[in-house]
Amino acid sequence: MSEIIEEISRVHRKVGTRRVATEEAGTVLLRRTFDADAAELWSAVTSPERIARWFLPVTGDFRAGGNYQLEGNAGGEILECVPAERLRVSWLFGPDPGFSEVEVRLAPEGTGRTVFELEHVSVVPEEFRSQYGPGAVGIGWDLALLGLGWHLTGGGISPEDAVEWQTSPEAKAFVARSGEEWGRAFAASGADPETVTATTVATIAFYTGE
Repeated sequence: MSEIIEEISRVHRKVGTRRVATEEAGTVLLRRTFDADAAELWSAVTSPERIARWFLPVTGDFRAGGNYQLEGNAGGEILECVPAERLRVSWLFGPDPGFSEVEVRLAPEGTGRTVFELEHVSVVPEEFRSQYGPGAVGIGWDLALLGLGWHLTGGGISPEDAVEWQTSPEAKAFVARSGEEWGRAFAASGADPETVTATTVATIAFYTGE
């Protein structure tokens, strides 16, 4: 279990805001370095066959201006695609998703290492944001990066085993630590301490079912 929890410390997290047209959007940023060159990491995050192995099955027209759909999850338009450097997509889920975009950026760091950044910018209802805070999105991306890391090292688990793993003590410990780290990032952004505590507890409970 310690190795799984250790994955948490490999990620830098930042919470912020950004103006989107006339609205204020929340932002979460995850940054970590993988032991893989940019071409390999790019393949892992853009190849439909590989995405299905560490995240979810995906279908669509995989080109700038095309659309994609993750099974049982988000879909949208591929807004920008610069091979081995940058991918930006709209990230839409549900009947009235509002504004939501995800951008992945890659930058080589020495030989065989790449800095991976993922930024999710979204406008969410105030009642949801005040109840769960940025960890509602952040924990999900931490879990995704865990799967990506496993995939890049030749590990990983089947989709069936992944569903079972999510209810394991190991997974709940991972989620709890992730939620605490997002709480710290939220506090560092200037959020009220009481709000940080309340949203952190609510988000961890939502993910663990406890």
